[in-house]
Amino acid sequence: MNIEKFIQRTEILHKRLADLYQTASVLPWISPDLLPEAFKELYNTSKIVQLAAEELYQQNDELVKTRNWLEAERYHYQDLFELAPDGYLVTNTEGIIQEANLTAAKLLNVSKHFLVGKPIVNFIPLEERQQVRHELIQLSHSDRVRELLVRFQQRYGDFFDAALTVAVVRNNQGKAISLRWILRNITERQHLESAIVKDDSDIFNNRPIHKYAKGETIPLNPLVIWYVSQGLVKLSTYCETGEEMLIGLATAGMVFGSSLTSLNIYQATALADVELVSIYAVEVAASPTLSHTLLPKINQRLQQTESFLAIYGRRRVQERFHHLLQLLKREVGETVPEGTRLSVRFTHEDIASACCTTRVTITRLFGKLQEEGIISFDLKKHIILKDFD
Repeated sequence: MNIEKFIQRTEILHKRLADLYQTASVLPWISPDLLPEAFKELYNTSKIVQLAAEELYQQNDELVKTRNWLEAERYHYQDLFELAPDGYLVTNTEGIIQEANLTAAKLLNVSKHFLVGKPIVNFIPLEERQQVRHELIQLSHSDRVRELLVRFQQRYGDFFDAALTVAVVRNNQGKAISLRWILRNITERQHLESAIVKDDSDIFNNRPIHKYAKGETIPLNPLVIWYVSQGLVKLSTYCETGEEMLIGLATAGMVFGSSLTSLNIYQATALADVELVSIYAVEVAASPTLSHTLLPKINQRLQQTESFLAIYGRRRVQERFHHLLQLLKREVGETVPEGTRLSVRFTHEDIASACCTTRVTITRLFGKLQEEGIISFDLKKHIILKDFD
């Protein structure tokens, strides 16, 4: 019996009892005291039943609305599941497929209904199945989302490299009950990443250029890595005495940024007109190609910083001066008929800060090397090193 018929019958019953009770109450030859107590009780009970039926009807109406809403939401999320650009699979803890979306079926070259009930290892080459079974065992004992790289084989098709993201679903008692898989074909991406990047412009040519004139301080953002497209940037800090200390030179093709240092004070100054490209750190984390390209450049900066540290560690000022000139020759030197010309003009103050000494001392050392014919200056005051090793 449905709820509407039940309510109709309770209403009819209540009306009949009400009429009967009213008739019995007004008959002159029947005393009210003679009305059976059971009859009164029956009438009151029918009233309660009617009220309960009305409340039940209201609750049922709300349940119907909730059910319809839940059904609409289920269809909505089912559509999201089916039409997602990545392959989605739901398996039990042994890897038996329980659900699959259209993308997963397409990736595996199998219809959806055929996938259900099949072990996921059926689509993995025989020689790699043992490793996947081992991972399945480990997954049941872990709450971490796992990332796996696995080779899959399509049904009657080719092999492809896949990135799997696997999460464990647990019940209220903490027992693993199912696994959720995201399946991505990364074969094409790996081919692109394995290709040799012939020029940095292949990576950075579509990014905006930020220009800074000589002497300008370059703003530093912990979320951004700067790539030097052109020019030279001086990287410095300040010691306890307030003196500036040179800690790096970022030339064309190098990178720098506050996220690449642990120094509290870190300053970047354009030593020549520079052109920079900004790269967000999250981009590097998300792009294997970009991280692969930037890693050697970050390594280059690290090696240069170690060279500066080695210079600071030498006791004698003359040795620090000599090794600094060697470093500058290697980093910014260009061959000219007279020897090697430093492409950037360094003042005596710049050299003194890099050697942790005074400008007067550096001027004296320059004078001595000029007398010996080891260095000279061109018309623009650029240092030229002659037979300097």
